[in-house]
This record gives sequence, structure tokens and C-alpha cells, in this order.
Amino acid sequence: MTSQGNGIDRSCGPSGCELDWLTSQRHRIDDDDIAAFTAFANQNGWGDGLPLIPPTEARVREMLSRSGRFPDEIIAVLPPLGAECTVEKAAINAVLAGAPPHSLPLILAAVEAMADPLFNLSALNTTTGSVVPAVLVNGPNRDFYGIPYDAGCFGGTAVAAPAVGRAIRLIMRNIGGQLIGVTSQAVFGQPGRVCGIMVGEWEERSPWAPLAERRAGVAGDAVTVYGAMGTTNIADMEADDGRTLLEVLGKGLAQLGANGFLPQAAFSEVFLAINPTWADMIARDVPAIEDVARLIWNAAALPIDWFPRRYRAGIEAVGRLQADGRVHLVQDPADVVTMVCGGLGSLHAMAMHSWGDTRTVTRPVATVATAVGSVP
Repeated sequence: MTSQGNGIDRSCGPSGCELDWLTSQRHRIDDDDIAAFTAFANQNGWGDGLPLIPPTEARVREMLSRSGRFPDEIIAVLPPLGAECTVEKAAINAVLAGAPPHSLPLILAAVEAMADPLFNLSALNTTTGSVVPAVLVNGPNRDFYGIPYDAGCFGGTAVAAPAVGRAIRLIMRNIGGQLIGVTSQAVFGQPGRVCGIMVGEWEERSPWAPLAERRAGVAGDAVTVYGAMGTTNIADMEADDGRTLLEVLGKGLAQLGANGFLPQAAFSEVFLAINPTWADMIARDVPAIEDVARLIWNAAALPIDWFPRRYRAGIEAVGRLQADGRVHLVQDPADVVTMVCGGLGSLHAMAMHSWGDTRTVTRPVATVATAVGSVP
């Protein structure tokens, strides 16, 4: 790839980018001593407590060469510092995290999605809540990028997803400036703030269209970001039909104390991962995904009597109290975000309650020259 600007010819290809493209500050280090470099990086505030890979010029150039983009291209302006995230800066943090070079297009797409004003990243990065952007991956390159979607997909499999998710978290920290007790007022935080939450959809086992396609019209390789407060399990061993199961799942989501039930919450979403075995049973009885969302939404509600008395005025003020005396967790069936993933053991769904005033955003992942399914 070549480009000409400001009277300078620039090129970037498999052998890497020209050295004088790189503008970041340089330090002399022993790139074989990871412990010493990690201590150095942590002293400078660049770390997250885990070992870090030294971002040597060779490693950064290799990362950049797999992105198909120029190092000085601005991907996003990230809050709370309002700092420009360039491709070069993103690549440096990806190296630090140990992410494979071919994962940079996925990382860049996720950062672009988080920077969309609808996602409200400034509030997410500074709130007292423990919210973290969950990255949901669609498309044929899931395996190539190392994003799990079957058994154990939310954590515990030896794939690239934790390192890729960690790269995004380091970008939020080192470029965006999200620091606990400084710019972030998170009361507790969560494990996802270290390596992120990154999971794929098992599209081949889903009876419905992929998440990115049906929610945003983006087919193929795509990322969707969702503001997650954490994960919670919903178990069932009794339901033998789709409608009963959807009632159980919806009621399992309706937890007093979830952000969606706060009187101040004028808007919220909720995420539900459905395992393939349950998805087949649900689709048998409720074929349309819109009807699935509607039934979950209808069941995910609590009687107003469950709320302390002082909550009622606030709930009524934002129009949340329904004629039947119930309050829905989310305002509309379209606010129920579902995808199919997980193992075939059935019995469980994985839910993530939303922080609140944020909307899921989807972006396509740029196709790179490396063939789908090839070994990096």
C-alpha cells in the first residue's frame, strides 16, 4: 500500500512500514527481559498488573503491516482525556497486550464502535458503575481472529480473545485515560476491565440471522459493542418448550437493583446469550427473533409493589409504570439484545445487564489480505 501526502511518498506492506512514519517516543530496553520491561511500564503508568510485551519497532511495524491502514490515521478521539487514537498508538497497545498482529483490524473496528456518540463512552469511562464495553463478534473470520463462540466462550479457552480484549482495555487506559480513582469513579470495577469481554456468535448453529446483520444491517465480519455491567448465569432444567423457556429467561433477567430498573433510567438495554440447544427449542416454537425478543421483554418485568415506595414517583415520571402495574426492565422489545453462542450442554444462558444510558453500536471489520482461516 502506498500513499502520498505533504510531498512525502509513503509505503506500507508485508515487510512493515517505513521507520520514519512512527512518531511515538522511543526508549532503550532489553526486549528479552519481560519482567524488567513490565516493571518499567508499570512505573510509567502503562500497565494493568499483568506482564507486558515490549513494543519494539519491529513488533509495532509487523502489527501495522497487517492492518491495511497508515500509522498516523486517527481512528477515534477517546474520552475522558479527549486524546487522538491513531493506528500507531493502537498497535503499540496491542503489542503490549500480547495480541497477535493479524487482530489489529478487529481492535480498530471495536475502538471505532465505542467512539460513536450513541455508545456514550465518556460516561462509561467515568461512571461509578463497573461497566465495560463487551465486544460481540460476527463473521467468517471469528476463528482466524481467535474469538471463541462455543463451549466456554465467555472465558477459559486458550485462544487470542483475552489478549485482543486486553489490547482494547489498554487503549482505553493509556490513550483514553481511564484510570481508577483519577478519571474513573468505579466503586468496584470488574475482571472484564483487565482483559475485556469478547465473544463470538455461533452463527452456524443459530436459527436466526447474525446479531450484527439483524440489528445494524452489517453482514460478514463485524463487531458490536455493548455496555455490560458484568455476567450472570440463568439456569433451567425443567422447560421443554420454547415459550416456557423464554418466560424463565425473561424473569431471570428481572433483578431489582439492575441498572435498567433505576427510576432515573430513561433508557436501558439487556443482553442474553442463548446456547444452541435452547435456541433450537425456542425457534421450533417461536420462529421469529422479533417474537423471541418480545416474549423476553414481556417476562422481564416486576410489579410496582416490589419497589420501595419512594421509587414510584421517579418510575412514573419517566413513563415506566405500565397499565398492568408492572415495570419492564427495558423500555422496548428492541432493547433486548440476543445472540447464540456457548456449548451444547444446554441448561444455561448468559446474561449481561446494561449500565444504562448507552446503545449498542456495530461496525464492520476491514478485510485484510490474509486469507480467511489461514494460520497467522
